[in-house]
Amino acid sequence: MMYRTGLRCLLLSSAALTPALPAAAQTEFSLGTIVVESKREVQTDTATAETVVDLDEIEDRQAGTIAELVDSVPGVNLVNGGSPVGSGINVRGFGATGTYGTDQKVGIQVGGATKGSEELYRIGTQLFTDPDLYREAVVLRGMGGTFEFGSGYFGGLLRLEPIQAADLTGGAPGFAFKKTLQYSSNGDGLASSSTAAWQPTENFEVLGNYTWRKQGVQDDGDGTPRSEDGYTLPSWLLNSRLTFGETGAHSLSLLLSRTETDRSDVPYDSFGTTGDQFGNVDRATEDSTAVLGYAYDAPGTDLIDLEVDLSYSDQKIEQEYVPGSSICEVVDCGFPFPPGGFPTVNADHRYETTKLTAKNTALFDTGAVSHDLRIGAEYIRRERKEASAAPGGTEDRVALFAVDDMRMGRLTVTPQLRYETQEIGGDGYDDYDNSALMGGVSARYAFSGGLSVLGGAYYNENLPILDDLGTPAFMTEPEKATTFEAGLSFDGRDLLAAGDALALKAMAYDTHYWSVSSYSSGGAHYSQVDLSGLELEAAYSLANGVYVDLNANIARGEGVLPGAGKSDWEGIPADQLRMTLGKRWGETLDLSWEVVTDAEMTRSATPSPSFTVHNLRATYRPQSGVLEDTELRVGLENLTDEYYTPHLATRPAPGRNLKLTLSKTF
Repeated sequence: MMYRTGLRCLLLSSAALTPALPAAAQTEFSLGTIVVESKREVQTDTATAETVVDLDEIEDRQAGTIAELVDSVPGVNLVNGGSPVGSGINVRGFGATGTYGTDQKVGIQVGGATKGSEELYRIGTQLFTDPDLYREAVVLRGMGGTFEFGSGYFGGLLRLEPIQAADLTGGAPGFAFKKTLQYSSNGDGLASSSTAAWQPTENFEVLGNYTWRKQGVQDDGDGTPRSEDGYTLPSWLLNSRLTFGETGAHSLSLLLSRTETDRSDVPYDSFGTTGDQFGNVDRATEDSTAVLGYAYDAPGTDLIDLEVDLSYSDQKIEQEYVPGSSICEVVDCGFPFPPGGFPTVNADHRYETTKLTAKNTALFDTGAVSHDLRIGAEYIRRERKEASAAPGGTEDRVALFAVDDMRMGRLTVTPQLRYETQEIGGDGYDDYDNSALMGGVSARYAFSGGLSVLGGAYYNENLPILDDLGTPAFMTEPEKATTFEAGLSFDGRDLLAAGDALALKAMAYDTHYWSVSSYSSGGAHYSQVDLSGLELEAAYSLANGVYVDLNANIARGEGVLPGAGKSDWEGIPADQLRMTLGKRWGETLDLSWEVVTDAEMTRSATPSPSFTVHNLRATYRPQSGVLEDTELRVGLENLTDEYYTPHLATRPAPGRNLKLTLSKTF
């Protein structure tokens, strides 16, 4: 409670003292745009730990799952990978575990719709969708920048932005069609993506995509199958927008998407940590998203830029035990085996989340301070179907939030506040009411010469979830955490040679997490968890097309158990260094070599050895002739067929994999 009071004072004082800054600090300035021609732009102009994976990089990586797409971001790690069912995303020590695909502390949004399940036992992540449906993946690490989108995101937030018609038409009236075919050698993977974009006028656009992806059984570096079965993943998306009014101030948009998997006779335990005890299941999964949006950008004023979104997310899992597949049917496992399989294995799950968000952006000045103020309100309703070991119920939340980017010459200060109330309950257990005031402040000061210093202080609360309200109730009050960040960024050009450019960003953080109810050991919950780390992103390019990308992640963590003292936090990944060396020949050819090195991890009850993996990529885009608007991509992942298991993963990574992608825009 003392910290919450201090946080309020900090936010109020930061706004009150702003006009009193020296006049020199209030002078407007511009350093110009520093463009580094590499794989990924480093977000040096923001105080938060933010990484943007754009459309070019999405296509370059030829990923089969969203998890594979974002694991190149420092601080983001996979718990397994290569499957939309058995993998999970871990950010700064939070997120997926070897038991559950989520701990509710890493948020996921698709086109503004809130996604993700609760703690489904041994099933893994519920982010069933295809990378080909998206134009951008934004990863916010830590709490900074997340209060505008939700609460409880101690680890961070992943926001996926769907592809738009303008990505193919260039925003001009006309019709465009893009066909993409992909093959991967490890497991004979196949993918086909068809995208049609139509813009009959400047005021109306519509895009449709259908992607079909099939992945067989992959082998690890020793040639051993990583799973018993592959998967088939058909997906489709419809995205449209209509602008109207005399000045085009109004717009309506509609987003619809759906992804499904249907797998037969596959292990119930998608993490593969319990052997054959649970047996196999026939499992069908469906994920549907709908977002209806309205926007009004008032002409003649910068005070009204309104967005209203109504979103609906529906996630269903239907599964049935395959008789005879559990070893416990023939061997005494130490507990009775019920006829027809364990109830948990036969359980069907369904999550429906409806959200209404209204947000206004106002641009104005108060003296020497320029404001970009975003104020909004949200109503969220979540319904969970009753299932064995997964209690059903309903949850209603109402939230108010405000974020103000205040610019005073070289200094930018961003106070962030979110107030959220919750009513949650269901049949067979009590109802609970909770509320929380959360927020923080970030700051960035830009010196002359391209150097900036960054900082942030945040307080957040994770409200109870339905899964933890059963008998006994594990979580009836919010979990709480603070994070402090400090870092620097740099933009520069003509440093070592004429025409070169450098961008880098380093961020150190310290997170303290208490009132813990999501994690336990030996029947006791942790009293507190302390995490800290350093994340580095850098990009450098020369005028001749040579470029280097580098990122690194170092993390440490400890948890405290009552009566047992401190122990290493098992959600911490190994220290990692990732470097890409490449060269571009204009827009025609791009060749790159990526090296990923994980250090030996001994700060764990299950230590893991070090490893180094090499990946090669090439993109060829003819600029004229009959092959114009054609793209050929070749990727060779795990070049040396290294056998390794990343720390946090429960099964070895895939071995050597050759990927070929051919796309043509008509």
